[in-house]
Amino acid sequence: LNENKSWKIKEQREKLRKDLDWKDSITKILYRPFDERWILYHDEMVERKRKDVMQHMLKENIGLIFHKREELQIPYTHFMVTDKIIEHGGLSSKTTCYLAPLYLYPEIKEKKKNPLMQMMMFEPEVKYQSRQPNIKPLLFEELKKNFKNGVTPEEIFYYIYAVFYSKTYRTKYAEFLKMDFPRVPFTKNYKLFIQLGKVGKQLADLHLLKSKELDKTKINFSQKGGNKVERPKYEEEKVWINKEQFFNGVKEEVWNYQIGGYQVCEKWLKDRKERTLTLEEIQTYCKIVTALSKTIELQNEIDKYFESVEKTVQQDN
Repeated sequence: LNENKSWKIKEQREKLRKDLDWKDSITKILYRPFDERWILYHDEMVERKRKDVMQHMLKENIGLIFHKREELQIPYTHFMVTDKIIEHGGLSSKTTCYLAPLYLYPEIKEKKKNPLMQMMMFEPEVKYQSRQPNIKPLLFEELKKNFKNGVTPEEIFYYIYAVFYSKTYRTKYAEFLKMDFPRVPFTKNYKLFIQLGKVGKQLADLHLLKSKELDKTKINFSQKGGNKVERPKYEEEKVWINKEQFFNGVKEEVWNYQIGGYQVCEKWLKDRKERTLTLEEIQTYCKIVTALSKTIELQNEIDKYFESVEKTVQQDN
Protein backbone atom coordinates (compact mmCIF):
# COMPACT_ATOMS: atom_id res chain seq x y z
CA LEU A 1 0.00 0.00 0.00
CA ASN A 2 1.33 3.44 -0.96
CA GLU A 3 1.10 6.12 1.68
CA ASN A 4 0.92 9.88 1.19
CA LYS A 5 0.50 12.96 3.38
CA SER A 6 -3.24 12.47 3.83
CA TRP A 7 -3.37 8.68 3.86
CA LYS A 8 -1.39 6.61 6.37
CA ILE A 9 -1.98 2.88 6.68
CA LYS A 10 -1.72 2.84 10.48
CA GLU A 11 -4.29 5.63 10.84
CA GLN A 12 -6.66 3.98 8.36
CA ARG A 13 -6.49 0.66 10.17
CA GLU A 14 -7.47 2.37 13.40
CA LYS A 15 -10.49 3.90 11.68
CA LEU A 16 -11.37 0.54 10.15
CA ARG A 17 -11.53 -1.11 13.59
CA LYS A 18 -14.45 1.14 14.48
CA ASP A 19 -16.58 -0.55 11.82
CA LEU A 20 -17.80 -3.85 13.25
CA ASP A 21 -19.04 -4.92 9.81
CA TRP A 22 -15.78 -4.31 7.91
CA LYS A 23 -15.72 -7.91 6.68
CA ASP A 24 -18.80 -7.17 4.57
CA SER A 25 -16.54 -5.01 2.39
CA ILE A 26 -14.39 -7.93 1.23
CA THR A 27 -15.09 -8.62 -2.44
CA LYS A 28 -13.41 -9.66 -5.67
CA ILE A 29 -11.81 -7.25 -8.10
CA LEU A 30 -10.65 -7.77 -11.69
CA TYR A 31 -6.99 -6.85 -11.30
CA ARG A 32 -5.71 -7.77 -14.77
CA PRO A 33 -7.26 -9.69 -17.71
CA PHE A 34 -8.57 -13.02 -16.34
CA ASP A 35 -6.90 -12.25 -13.01
CA GLU A 36 -9.27 -11.79 -10.08
CA ARG A 37 -8.05 -10.86 -6.61
CA TRP A 38 -9.65 -10.22 -3.21
CA ILE A 39 -9.88 -6.66 -1.94
CA LEU A 40 -11.09 -4.93 1.21
CA TYR A 41 -13.22 -2.41 -0.65
CA HIS A 42 -13.78 -0.08 2.29
CA ASP A 43 -13.78 3.72 2.54
CA GLU A 44 -10.96 3.63 5.09
CA MET A 45 -8.72 1.27 3.10
CA VAL A 46 -9.19 2.34 -0.52
CA GLU A 47 -8.25 5.97 -1.12
CA ARG A 48 -10.02 6.33 -4.46
CA LYS A 49 -12.96 3.95 -4.51
CA ARG A 50 -14.68 5.49 -7.56
CA LYS A 51 -17.87 4.43 -5.82
CA ASP A 52 -20.09 6.42 -8.19
CA VAL A 53 -19.33 3.76 -10.82
CA MET A 54 -18.16 0.74 -8.85
CA GLN A 55 -21.24 0.57 -6.61
CA HIS A 56 -23.21 -0.73 -9.59
CA MET A 57 -20.79 -3.65 -10.00
CA LEU A 58 -21.28 -4.82 -6.43
CA LYS A 59 -24.67 -6.17 -7.48
CA GLU A 60 -25.67 -8.46 -10.34
CA ASN A 61 -24.25 -6.79 -13.42
CA ILE A 62 -21.81 -6.86 -16.30
CA GLY A 63 -19.73 -3.99 -17.57
CA LEU A 64 -17.54 -2.98 -20.49
CA ILE A 65 -13.93 -1.97 -19.85
CA PHE A 66 -12.34 0.30 -22.46
CA HIS A 67 -9.88 3.15 -22.95
CA LYS A 68 -10.12 6.62 -24.39
CA ARG A 69 -6.56 6.60 -25.68
CA GLU A 70 -3.61 4.27 -25.47
CA GLU A 71 0.07 3.65 -26.15
CA LEU A 72 0.88 4.56 -29.73
CA GLN A 73 3.30 1.70 -30.28
CA ILE A 74 0.83 -1.17 -29.79
CA PRO A 75 -2.43 -2.13 -31.53
CA TYR A 76 -5.65 -1.05 -29.82
CA THR A 77 -6.98 -4.16 -28.12
CA HIS A 78 -8.31 -2.46 -25.00
CA PHE A 79 -11.70 -4.07 -24.49
CA MET A 80 -12.80 -6.51 -21.79
CA VAL A 81 -15.98 -7.57 -20.04
CA THR A 82 -16.30 -7.84 -16.27
CA ASP A 83 -18.87 -8.75 -13.64
CA LYS A 84 -16.66 -7.37 -10.83
CA ILE A 85 -15.29 -4.00 -9.79
CA ILE A 86 -11.99 -3.28 -11.54
CA GLU A 87 -8.50 -1.95 -10.83
CA HIS A 88 -7.67 1.29 -12.68
CA GLY A 89 -4.77 -0.33 -14.57
CA GLY A 90 -6.76 -3.42 -15.45
CA LEU A 91 -5.95 -3.27 -19.16
CA SER A 92 -2.84 -1.11 -19.17
CA SER A 93 -0.07 0.15 -16.92
CA LYS A 94 0.14 3.34 -19.01
CA THR A 95 -3.34 4.85 -18.73
CA THR A 96 -6.45 4.47 -16.59
CA CYS A 97 -9.27 2.40 -18.02
CA TYR A 98 -12.98 3.27 -18.06
CA LEU A 99 -15.84 1.07 -16.93
CA ALA A 100 -19.40 1.23 -18.25
CA PRO A 101 -21.84 -0.94 -16.23
CA LEU A 102 -24.76 -2.30 -18.23
CA TYR A 103 -27.19 -1.52 -15.41
CA LEU A 104 -27.34 1.33 -12.91
CA TYR A 105 -28.74 0.67 -9.46
CA PRO A 106 -30.31 3.41 -7.33
CA GLU A 107 -28.02 4.51 -4.54
CA ILE A 108 -29.17 3.25 -1.15
CA LYS A 109 -27.74 4.84 1.95
CA GLU A 110 -26.22 2.28 4.25
CA LYS A 111 -27.92 2.01 7.63
CA LYS A 112 -26.20 0.88 10.79
CA LYS A 113 -27.31 -2.59 11.72
CA ASN A 114 -29.27 -3.00 14.92
CA PRO A 115 -27.33 -5.46 17.18
CA LEU A 116 -30.58 -6.57 18.87
CA MET A 117 -32.16 -7.47 15.54
CA GLN A 118 -29.00 -9.35 14.55
CA MET A 119 -29.19 -11.37 17.75
CA MET A 120 -32.81 -12.19 16.97
CA MET A 121 -31.73 -13.19 13.44
CA PHE A 122 -34.13 -10.66 12.04
CA GLU A 123 -33.36 -7.97 9.51
CA PRO A 124 -35.79 -5.22 8.46
CA GLU A 125 -37.03 -5.58 4.90
CA VAL A 126 -35.19 -3.32 2.44
CA LYS A 127 -37.05 -2.43 -0.73
CA TYR A 128 -34.83 -1.81 -3.76
CA GLN A 129 -35.92 0.25 -6.69
CA SER A 130 -35.55 -1.46 -10.05
CA ARG A 131 -32.26 -1.10 -11.87
CA GLN A 132 -32.10 0.91 -15.08
CA PRO A 133 -30.11 0.16 -18.25
CA ASN A 134 -27.11 2.44 -18.70
CA ILE A 135 -28.12 3.12 -22.32
CA LYS A 136 -29.76 6.21 -23.74
CA PRO A 137 -33.50 5.69 -24.40
CA LEU A 138 -32.99 7.25 -27.84
CA LEU A 139 -30.93 4.25 -28.92
CA PHE A 140 -33.73 1.84 -27.99
CA GLU A 141 -36.15 4.00 -30.00
CA GLU A 142 -33.88 4.11 -33.05
CA LEU A 143 -33.24 0.37 -33.03
CA LYS A 144 -36.93 -0.43 -32.61
CA LYS A 145 -37.71 1.90 -35.53
CA ASN A 146 -35.10 0.21 -37.73
CA PHE A 147 -35.75 -3.38 -36.69
CA LYS A 148 -39.53 -3.23 -36.14
CA ASN A 149 -38.67 -5.20 -33.02
CA GLY A 150 -37.75 -4.23 -29.47
CA VAL A 151 -34.30 -5.17 -28.18
CA THR A 152 -33.01 -5.84 -24.69
CA PRO A 153 -30.08 -4.10 -22.96
CA GLU A 154 -28.17 -7.39 -23.04
CA GLU A 155 -28.62 -7.74 -26.81
CA ILE A 156 -27.19 -4.26 -27.31
CA PHE A 157 -24.28 -4.97 -24.94
CA TYR A 158 -23.30 -8.22 -26.66
CA TYR A 159 -23.62 -6.66 -30.13
CA ILE A 160 -21.22 -3.89 -29.06
CA TYR A 161 -18.82 -6.41 -27.52
CA ALA A 162 -18.71 -8.38 -30.75
CA VAL A 163 -18.05 -5.24 -32.83
CA PHE A 164 -15.20 -4.21 -30.55
CA TYR A 165 -13.58 -7.61 -31.06
CA SER A 166 -13.70 -7.29 -34.83
CA LYS A 167 -10.14 -7.08 -36.14
CA THR A 168 -11.48 -5.18 -39.13
CA TYR A 169 -13.10 -2.60 -36.85
CA ARG A 170 -9.91 -2.17 -34.83
CA THR A 171 -7.79 -1.74 -37.96
CA LYS A 172 -10.15 0.64 -39.74
CA TYR A 173 -10.60 2.91 -36.73
CA ALA A 174 -7.08 2.50 -35.31
CA GLU A 175 -6.15 6.18 -35.44
CA PHE A 176 -9.48 7.34 -34.07
CA LEU A 177 -9.27 4.87 -31.18
CA LYS A 178 -6.00 6.49 -30.08
CA MET A 179 -7.67 9.89 -29.75
CA ASP A 180 -11.22 9.42 -28.51
CA PHE A 181 -13.75 7.03 -27.00
CA PRO A 182 -14.64 4.06 -29.26
CA ARG A 183 -17.79 4.51 -31.32
CA VAL A 184 -20.16 1.81 -32.50
CA PRO A 185 -21.59 1.42 -36.01
CA PHE A 186 -25.10 -0.04 -35.72
CA THR A 187 -26.55 -2.15 -38.51
CA LYS A 188 -30.18 -1.71 -39.63
CA ASN A 189 -30.42 -5.41 -40.32
CA TYR A 190 -32.13 -7.08 -37.35
CA LYS A 191 -30.95 -10.58 -38.25
CA LEU A 192 -27.35 -9.37 -38.48
CA PHE A 193 -27.69 -7.54 -35.17
CA ILE A 194 -28.88 -10.73 -33.45
CA GLN A 195 -26.19 -12.89 -35.09
CA LEU A 196 -23.42 -10.58 -33.92
CA GLY A 197 -24.98 -10.39 -30.48
CA LYS A 198 -24.92 -14.17 -30.14
CA VAL A 199 -21.20 -14.21 -30.93
CA GLY A 200 -20.68 -11.34 -28.51
CA LYS A 201 -22.41 -13.38 -25.80
CA GLN A 202 -20.12 -16.32 -26.53
CA LEU A 203 -17.10 -14.02 -26.22
CA ALA A 204 -18.31 -12.50 -22.97
CA ASP A 205 -18.93 -15.92 -21.41
CA LEU A 206 -15.43 -16.99 -22.45
CA HIS A 207 -13.85 -13.86 -20.99
CA LEU A 208 -15.76 -14.23 -17.74
CA LEU A 209 -14.57 -17.88 -17.68
CA LYS A 210 -18.19 -18.98 -17.42
CA SER A 211 -18.56 -20.71 -20.77
CA LYS A 212 -19.31 -24.43 -20.77
CA GLU A 213 -16.85 -24.68 -23.66
CA LEU A 214 -14.07 -24.25 -21.09
CA ASP A 215 -14.98 -27.47 -19.30
CA LYS A 216 -13.17 -29.37 -22.03
CA THR A 217 -9.64 -28.21 -22.68
CA LYS A 218 -6.83 -29.72 -24.73
CA ILE A 219 -4.21 -27.99 -22.58
CA ASN A 220 -2.20 -30.36 -20.38
CA PHE A 221 0.00 -29.64 -17.39
CA SER A 222 2.99 -31.80 -16.45
CA GLN A 223 2.36 -33.04 -12.91
CA LYS A 224 5.87 -33.95 -11.76
CA GLY A 225 7.34 -31.05 -9.80
CA GLY A 226 6.59 -28.45 -7.15
CA ASN A 227 4.29 -26.22 -9.25
CA LYS A 228 6.43 -23.16 -8.44
CA VAL A 229 6.51 -20.36 -11.03
CA GLU A 230 10.16 -19.45 -11.55
CA ARG A 231 10.81 -18.05 -15.00
CA PRO A 232 7.91 -18.43 -17.47
CA LYS A 233 9.00 -19.00 -21.05
CA TYR A 234 7.47 -20.26 -24.27
CA GLU A 235 8.86 -22.71 -26.81
CA GLU A 236 7.27 -25.17 -29.24
CA GLU A 237 3.73 -24.97 -27.85
CA LYS A 238 4.95 -25.37 -24.28
CA VAL A 239 4.73 -22.74 -21.54
CA TRP A 240 7.38 -23.57 -18.99
CA ILE A 241 6.92 -22.33 -15.42
CA ASN A 242 10.15 -23.91 -14.15
CA LYS A 243 12.82 -26.31 -15.43
CA GLU A 244 10.57 -29.35 -15.00
CA GLN A 245 6.95 -28.30 -15.52
CA PHE A 246 5.02 -26.82 -18.40
CA PHE A 247 1.58 -26.32 -19.93
CA ASN A 248 1.42 -28.21 -23.23
CA GLY A 249 -0.65 -27.47 -26.33
CA VAL A 250 -0.44 -23.65 -26.29
CA LYS A 251 -0.42 -22.24 -29.81
CA GLU A 252 2.01 -19.40 -30.49
CA GLU A 253 -0.77 -17.00 -31.50
CA VAL A 254 -2.46 -17.69 -28.16
CA TRP A 255 0.76 -17.14 -26.21
CA ASN A 256 1.23 -13.80 -28.01
CA TYR A 257 -2.41 -12.73 -27.67
CA GLN A 258 -2.75 -9.26 -26.23
CA ILE A 259 -5.60 -7.59 -24.36
CA GLY A 260 -4.79 -3.95 -23.75
CA GLY A 261 -1.16 -3.47 -22.78
CA TYR A 262 -0.71 -7.02 -21.54
CA GLN A 263 0.34 -10.25 -23.22
CA VAL A 264 -2.22 -12.25 -21.27
CA CYS A 265 -0.65 -15.72 -20.95
CA GLU A 266 2.73 -14.34 -19.95
CA LYS A 267 1.40 -11.58 -17.66
CA TRP A 268 -0.80 -13.96 -15.66
CA LEU A 269 2.18 -16.18 -14.83
CA LYS A 270 4.64 -13.31 -14.24
CA ASP A 271 2.31 -11.92 -11.59
CA ARG A 272 2.67 -15.26 -9.77
CA LYS A 273 6.44 -15.51 -9.99
CA GLU A 274 8.02 -17.25 -6.98
CA ARG A 275 4.60 -18.58 -6.00
CA THR A 276 3.37 -22.18 -5.96
CA LEU A 277 0.33 -22.66 -8.17
CA THR A 278 -2.68 -24.31 -6.61
CA LEU A 279 -4.73 -26.90 -8.47
CA GLU A 280 -7.43 -24.26 -9.00
CA GLU A 281 -4.89 -21.84 -10.51
CA ILE A 282 -3.56 -24.53 -12.84
CA GLN A 283 -7.11 -25.25 -14.01
CA THR A 284 -7.77 -21.52 -14.41
CA TYR A 285 -4.69 -21.07 -16.61
CA CYS A 286 -5.83 -23.94 -18.83
CA LYS A 287 -9.22 -22.21 -19.16
CA ILE A 288 -7.56 -18.88 -20.01
CA VAL A 289 -5.54 -20.47 -22.81
CA THR A 290 -8.67 -22.20 -24.13
CA ALA A 291 -10.70 -18.97 -23.89
CA LEU A 292 -8.11 -17.06 -25.91
CA SER A 293 -7.90 -19.81 -28.52
CA LYS A 294 -11.68 -19.71 -29.00
CA THR A 295 -11.60 -15.90 -29.00
CA ILE A 296 -9.31 -15.94 -32.02
CA GLU A 297 -11.71 -18.29 -33.81
CA LEU A 298 -14.71 -16.08 -32.99
CA GLN A 299 -12.89 -12.94 -34.13
CA ASN A 300 -12.58 -14.45 -37.60
CA GLU A 301 -16.32 -15.17 -37.57
CA ILE A 302 -17.12 -11.64 -36.38
CA ASP A 303 -15.14 -10.10 -39.23
CA LYS A 304 -17.37 -11.83 -41.76
CA TYR A 305 -20.43 -10.29 -40.12
CA PHE A 306 -18.77 -6.92 -39.68
CA GLU A 307 -18.25 -6.52 -43.41
CA SER A 308 -22.04 -6.65 -43.78
CA VAL A 309 -22.45 -4.14 -40.94
CA GLU A 310 -20.17 -1.70 -42.76
CA LYS A 311 -22.17 -2.07 -45.97
CA THR A 312 -25.48 -1.27 -44.27
CA VAL A 313 -23.95 1.75 -42.54
CA GLN A 314 -22.45 3.03 -45.80
CA GLN A 315 -25.73 2.59 -47.67
CA ASP A 316 -27.48 4.60 -44.98
CA ASN A 317 -24.94 7.40 -45.32
